[in-house]
Amino acid sequence: MTVPQSADDLASTALEHKLNGTTNGHANGTNGTKPSLPTLDASKLTVTLADPSARTVPDEVTACSGTETICTDHMITVSWSLSKGWSNPELKPYGPLTLMPTASVLHYATECFEGLKAFRGFDGKLRLFRPDCNARRMLMSTLRISLPGFDPVELEKLIIALMAVDGPKWLPKSRPGSFLYIRPAVIGTQPQLGVQAAKEALLFITASFMPRMDSPPGGMKLHTNPEDMVRAWVGGFGYAKVGANYGPSLLATQEARERGFGQILWLYGPEGYCTEAGASNFFIVWRRKEGQLQLITAPLDDKLILDGVTRRSVVELARERLAGELEVVERKYTIDEVLEADKEGRIVEAFAAGTAFFICPVSQIHHRGADVHIPMGKANVGGDYTSKIKSWISDIMYGNEQHPWGVVIEEKE
Repeated sequence: MTVPQSADDLASTALEHKLNGTTNGHANGTNGTKPSLPTLDASKLTVTLADPSARTVPDEVTACSGTETICTDHMITVSWSLSKGWSNPELKPYGPLTLMPTASVLHYATECFEGLKAFRGFDGKLRLFRPDCNARRMLMSTLRISLPGFDPVELEKLIIALMAVDGPKWLPKSRPGSFLYIRPAVIGTQPQLGVQAAKEALLFITASFMPRMDSPPGGMKLHTNPEDMVRAWVGGFGYAKVGANYGPSLLATQEARERGFGQILWLYGPEGYCTEAGASNFFIVWRRKEGQLQLITAPLDDKLILDGVTRRSVVELARERLAGELEVVERKYTIDEVLEADKEGRIVEAFAAGTAFFICPVSQIHHRGADVHIPMGKANVGGDYTSKIKSWISDIMYGNEQHPWGVVIEEKE
């Protein structure tokens, strides 16, 4: 069997398995010739609306200032079992979930999730940004940890359905330039201890406020990871958006923040390959010794890093719109190469890219006692390429540029 090398390939293979009747050993709705168990089907969504006057919408600052994430009025839930397949999706008032203490997710990390945003455009329209990419990646993540498969198109439809209901109130047209964070997740719910693929699961989708993190004062400051810690490894699951990727990284991140740094620059192997900045993808603009300008980032082929939607968009736009100006390179590169480029004055700028941090300029890297200070542009808010790419993507998100990546939602007023 050939192992797919990209998230797209893996998602395609996972979908093929689903359509053929199995997903990591789980029957999931077809036997290849006729329906057997129900598949995920957004057309069967049932709707129970919350009292629209029960909750008021806080302003963005207030919503993001507490210790609890503020979610919108509704959520979507869909249960699954090995014996019954997917149930009918439900859109219902936001509230607690019920789990048994022996639920698989609480013991064996059978959990994955996605993160994307809904944007209130300056043209008044409500948009998602490339939700098809998130839906395909979530399928790939579920299959990696033996959770049930589904058609990504159906997940995308459910995300749109939630925002069609909650968007008008929680992202009103009076707040152009604002956004909500959407969190689909799948968890193993089978109440049985034992290391096994969960035979019961729950898909749920929520939408919430999230603070803006793309412009920290002075830029993002990175501290390389301790020598005895790594975020991911070849043959592992760094490419999948599973909770097990995040919890073990918190100790190093906390220590870095106590030293005045915002995130960890994760290195891999004795060579010290640069991989990710915190939970975001990492980019550097530098000049080669021959003088050629490059935008460089870690590759996807060894499955160490997440195939970020923002990362993908940066790479595609830069190749399309900066052709002839700089070369976009996806390859392994080491922290020693970064230190050498800094010593020779060849680093132009750097940034992190992800859903939460969007496009965030990086101003400093600290590695084993050495500091790399990275230019932040004339206004100290990011270099020219960082600002240009950020502006391009932002324009698509908020409707200043009409683009297929910006998916307009038909709202239920």
